[in-house]
Amino acid sequence: MPPRRKLLATALPEGDAAVAAICAVIRRIPKGWVATYGQVATMAGLPRRARLVGYVLRHLDPAIQIPWHRVVNAKGEVSYTLSRNGGDDVQRRLLEEEGILFNDGDRFALERYRWLD
Repeated sequence: MPPRRKLLATALPEGDAAVAAICAVIRRIPKGWVATYGQVATMAGLPRRARLVGYVLRHLDPAIQIPWHRVVNAKGEVSYTLSRNGGDDVQRRLLEEEGILFNDGDRFALERYRWLD
């Protein structure tokens, strides 16, 4: 039987500097406030890289303590997807615990809760 190949860890094209910049912005979001993926990307010096923010958040080590739940989509919603394995429900619960009110359509007033640094 041939030896098994080891899977390579996924690397970001921007490397650790981009991850550090994204995490630094997210750490600054105050309790009870949110920022959009695009807003985080722009503030991290990575304009038009909202998907990169989502990628970084999906692949972060759970031991890293950042308020990931405060990053939301531009519609004022939690981004629901099967790949999050229930993380979207956790995110909504954490936001509600911080005082963010959702309506019956699972949205909140983004302009009311958006963090403006």
